[in-house]
Amino acid sequence: MRARKVALPTFATPSASRSRNMAAIKSRGNKTTERRLRALLVGAGIGGWTLHGTVEIGSPDFVFRRPKIAVFVHGCFWHGCPRCGHVPETNSPYWIAKLARNLSRDQQAQQLARRCGYTTVKVWECELRRRPEMCINRIKRAIMREVN
Repeated sequence: MRARKVALPTFATPSASRSRNMAAIKSRGNKTTERRLRALLVGAGIGGWTLHGTVEIGSPDFVFRRPKIAVFVHGCFWHGCPRCGHVPETNSPYWIAKLARNLSRDQQAQQLARRCGYTTVKVWECELRRRPEMCINRIKRAIMREVN
């Protein structure tokens, strides 16, 4: 099934201060997400992964080449966590459209990884904070399913 393209409204360019603020936010190597999961994987003795998969498989944050597992680590705000994601009250039409584009891109990346034969695992920032063992166990289960 192909995803429909939805025409999103256009918005005025953000102010210079807002643009600088958003440019300063890292998309990779974020302490609260990727670095935390990396430390958990190392601590659990789980190896065989590389950081930042290639665009050909949807650019996951962690890739296990054998078994073929792609792990996507999502920040709750930027990726619209169903539990704790939110839309800012200031300039909410802009943020609604921005977050919708992020969600669409996430879905496309995960579908691409699956089409390339990878099992995908999504890990939320809030899960890493509240229940890190659950995140590690989910990855371990995916590895075990693919190995067997």
